[in-house]
Amino acid sequence: MRRVERLDAAAIEKVDLTTKVGSLTLASPIMTAAGTAGHGAELGAYFDLSTLGAVVVKSLAHFACDGNPATRVHTTPSGMINSVGLQGKGIQHWIDNELEPLAKTGAKVVVSIWGRSVEDYRTAAKMLADVGPEVIAVEVNISCPNTEKGNELFAHSTELTAEVMAATEAVGRPRWAKLSPNVGPKIVDIAAAAAEGGAEAVTLVNTFFGLSIDIETRRSHLGGIKGGVSGPAIKPLAVRAVADVYGALPDLPIVGVGGIAWATDVVEYAMVGATAVQVGTATLANPRVCGQLGADLARWCANQEITSFRDLVGTARLEPGS
Repeated sequence: MRRVERLDAAAIEKVDLTTKVGSLTLASPIMTAAGTAGHGAELGAYFDLSTLGAVVVKSLAHFACDGNPATRVHTTPSGMINSVGLQGKGIQHWIDNELEPLAKTGAKVVVSIWGRSVEDYRTAAKMLADVGPEVIAVEVNISCPNTEKGNELFAHSTELTAEVMAATEAVGRPRWAKLSPNVGPKIVDIAAAAAEGGAEAVTLVNTFFGLSIDIETRRSHLGGIKGGVSGPAIKPLAVRAVADVYGALPDLPIVGVGGIAWATDVVEYAMVGATAVQVGTATLANPRVCGQLGADLARWCANQEITSFRDLVGTARLEPGS
């Protein structure tokens, strides 16, 4: 096999990285993951944000939120656990202060929204209805506790998932449902409910429930006690979720998330059905990683004599004996 380093630059440039997520055509399958790239153009200091498929901003509510007490992040083997608590100054502050600088970078923007009730989501969607065309989609983060239902996650219920997605229709642009992996095989039913509620795509997956104990103090490492586990350790679990949903719902576009740090990780997600990916924890260690992944992916494809990223989607052989 030819080594990537020996490839002709022209062969790399011929690789078509464009992809589709529902009705949207993206210049690249690489996106940031909500919560790991700030609310605006922060990563623009490290690479050209316009080269990404989209910048997904940290989840916003129609109200300000202080988040959880410190400590908020702790390292784990092959990843981290966090309990940040969706800190932010709210949608209106973002529109007034963050959107224009981000748009000036040429980036396509996906706004992640969250709420504590169905009405919170409805209000958030209405607030974003009149923003500019640089906001190409809204990612509805339903992997949040629903305080109306005793802290049950919206994404743990097919009924609530469909209800929240339907409530966000007023945003007037494509909606993606970000789902929780903490439901096991039920994630297929949840994804179907999201689509029924109006989701044009699903983002799979959010963090896994976790807990990390300081054995000296016998207390949690996190101020919020329990947290969400992310990073390379969760990748096989997230890939399984993508494969399950794609296998059951092949017409539902999927954005894969979880443990992506290398171009080969992107390829793996594509092969099980994801048409795009989001990069999170790796960005915290290397803020240039999203910019590097696109070039690395093009090199990998050229080395394999693959001329279009889209040719990889759904090509994994998952039949018995494979």
